[in-house]
Amino acid sequence: MKKKIIISIIVIIVLLTSVFTAASLYFYDVAFVPGQKTFLKSEKTTQSMYKAKKWLEKNKITWKQLSATDDLKLVADYVPAKNTTKKTIIIAHGFMGKKEDMAQQIKMFHDMGYNVLAPDDRAHGQSQGNVIGYGWLDKDDYLKWINKVIKKDGKNSQIGLYGISMGGATVMMTSGINLPSQVKAIVEDCGYTSLKDELFYEAGNLYKIPPIPLVKTLSWVTKIKGGYDPYEASSVKQLNNNHLPTFFIHGDKDDFVPTKMVYENYKATKGPKELWLVKGASHAKSFAKNPKLYQNKIGKFLNKYFD
Repeated sequence: MKKKIIISIIVIIVLLTSVFTAASLYFYDVAFVPGQKTFLKSEKTTQSMYKAKKWLEKNKITWKQLSATDDLKLVADYVPAKNTTKKTIIIAHGFMGKKEDMAQQIKMFHDMGYNVLAPDDRAHGQSQGNVIGYGWLDKDDYLKWINKVIKKDGKNSQIGLYGISMGGATVMMTSGINLPSQVKAIVEDCGYTSLKDELFYEAGNLYKIPPIPLVKTLSWVTKIKGGYDPYEASSVKQLNNNHLPTFFIHGDKDDFVPTKMVYENYKATKGPKELWLVKGASHAKSFAKNPKLYQNKIGKFLNKYFD
């Protein structure tokens, strides 16, 4: 009888291991391998977006560089300001997005008098890569972009970082590394507290699957196949090392990166900070809710820290 119980336990363990391994491999492909994602809502191209993309196509200059790791070829759009300036905003796009998706924000900052640099993150758009970095791998790539701007404009450069969704997490994660003094301020819109928190949330919210132990086994697969540990990718931990002025924006109806996450991010940073909860805005829709107010609030914040 005791032998049968032991055999039964071993069989159950083997079966559970097989199930969670198969599930983890599936969700690795869903979450970490670039490609079309069925869970993402397709965005309708508005007239203003169409016009902004046309404007971007006419005014952009292509920049290229290698990634901080893996020697991946990265591509960015650079739009110089109408009047010569050393003030530049570097923009980070969202999950499975691309630089062109940020055309309206690129034009917004251009209209405010800034040069604008908008990269395609690794594994996105025109940039190379076969694993999505969720800001964690990308933060060191953004440091290289920052240094590229400084090399162009010199030691008197003034640089701001701005990102939406995954891009918001990217600029928060970038904030925690040793940045040049030329970086003056950060604006993040609806970024998550950590990749682990977001995976936990999406497992239950999108797929109605208990996140334990799936997210942990997924992290093991990601370390083996993707080369990094999702449990390390934390905006909160990076913000604990951030002393730069940071403006946090989040829609109060966000059900993709839950609104509650912004409070933890806001609490974590050590520098001057402001928080704007946008009433009625769903995920990454704060700009669309009121573009003029969005621009005014960001402009007022940045003006405090740029000469």
